[in-house]
Amino acid sequence: MTFNNELIETWQRHQTPFYYYDTALLKRTLSAVVQESQRYGYHVHYALKANANPGILRYILEAGLGADCVSGNEVKRAYESGFQPASIVFAGVGKSDAEIAYALGKDIFCFNCESMHELQVLDELAGAKNKVASVALRINPNVDAHTHKYITTGLEENKFGINPYEFADVIALIRTLKHVQLIGLHFHIGSQITDLQPFRQLCVKVNEINAYFLQQGFDLPAINVGGGVGINYSEPDAEPIIDFAAYFKVFSDFLELRPQQQLHFELGRAIVAQCGSLISRVLYIKNGINTNFAILDAGMTELIRPALYQAYHRIQNISSVSGNILKYDVVGPICESSDCFGKAVDLPQTQRGDLIAIRSAGAYGEVMASRYNLRDEVRSYFSE
Repeated sequence: MTFNNELIETWQRHQTPFYYYDTALLKRTLSAVVQESQRYGYHVHYALKANANPGILRYILEAGLGADCVSGNEVKRAYESGFQPASIVFAGVGKSDAEIAYALGKDIFCFNCESMHELQVLDELAGAKNKVASVALRINPNVDAHTHKYITTGLEENKFGINPYEFADVIALIRTLKHVQLIGLHFHIGSQITDLQPFRQLCVKVNEINAYFLQQGFDLPAINVGGGVGINYSEPDAEPIIDFAAYFKVFSDFLELRPQQQLHFELGRAIVAQCGSLISRVLYIKNGINTNFAILDAGMTELIRPALYQAYHRIQNISSVSGNILKYDVVGPICESSDCFGKAVDLPQTQRGDLIAIRSAGAYGEVMASRYNLRDEVRSYFSE
């Protein structure tokens, strides 16, 4: 992402903070996703939880991706944005009756169900509408993604999914349900996975579980392996688009699909993270004996990942012309000590009014923003 002088001069007139999206990069990323997934005939659903900005969704819809939703309002946003119901998947461990009813009314492609109790509720609600709900069972494969504990989802200790020791009971239940049709299996082992090895391990587990369900008489048309592939937060310009060719090839090499069995993915961060930056302005410089603070007008209310996950985002002073490099703790205005974007960050000598870009904020930035401290809602701008 290039921050040229013309762009910086324009931003100097904008009220900060704001989210900036590089649509050219987004389009190139979507082109790579489509090209590499279509090589194998795979189906990609965009995970709205990463970023549900209507402008972002417009480009994703134009690229031909489906929608992966984890709330009723995400299903509604996808539908109202133009995604066809046949391309919408509804996941989530705690779907409310109202959310399920809305999705049933739109005849979405599939509900990813995470418990026996959810299957019973879905059957009851579908029956009330005289419908049959298509279902994929979210399976907990017990694969360690080796990522942050808050974004690991595929271990037995996590709240997500159905465990293998429940399979016999789940199958027995499904045979009794009249308004639920089992069409697939769903897996998701975590997020920000930068080593492809866990995906190879996932393939082995999927093969075993897929074969088990076939033995039980379920020749399922769809397998959903989720998403979770990570990005380069340290050097966003060195790797603006991840190696989708290598990612999809893992599943081609190691997954044993049956003839006509579809493979579905749910990608979010890998598509939108690098195209977005949080642009902020320096309010104050506070110099200490051991620490210099650069206090910004953006805070954890605009990008919570560093406070929540201790996540790293590259921070750049894009308006300073100083050649003198100093270390700063880059912090926000929120009344919390956790409101810190980075410690001992090397920046050119920084002063009040300088523009700061916090990179790789296209995923889990705007969508996780809050109004804590009664903060103003933040605007977003696109490069086109």
